[in-house]
Amino acid sequence: MKKNSSRSVPSAALTQACPLCRSAGGSIIWRDRFCRVVIVRDADYAGYCRVIWNTHVREMTDLPAAQRAHCMRIVYAVERAVRDVFNPDKINLASFGNMAPHLHWHIIPRYADDAHFPNPVWGKRRRSGKVAASTRAPAKWRALLSRRLATLI
Repeated sequence: MKKNSSRSVPSAALTQACPLCRSAGGSIIWRDRFCRVVIVRDADYAGYCRVIWNTHVREMTDLPAAQRAHCMRIVYAVERAVRDVFNPDKINLASFGNMAPHLHWHIIPRYADDAHFPNPVWGKRRRSGKVAASTRAPAKWRALLSRRLATLI
């Protein structure tokens, strides 16, 4: 199978057009030379995070095996941290890239009473969601998740 070199080495125009190359994609709570973890501001989904690959890569299979493993290790650590801090009923992991074709993973805590449950968060709203106070308060997200991630990574 012939490799498409335009996908492995993006053009400057492509990376300038990419929203995840131009911006952090959320509030950064952790980063290393390969990827960053951000909190997504979403009133319906407290604790919603993304793991974003730092360089413009479209697909997991564009990465060497060691970097794929590193990316997934970070995704799993973020999932664990979100579970520990927010105690959701379920975690959704997703990697689409249809709107932003830049490798990133969504880690979304889900609650039985959230706005879309049991449907996907991008689907039709079923009810007005409830975001509890206390540890789910936006001012505490960064510190709580950062501390928990530090123990996992």
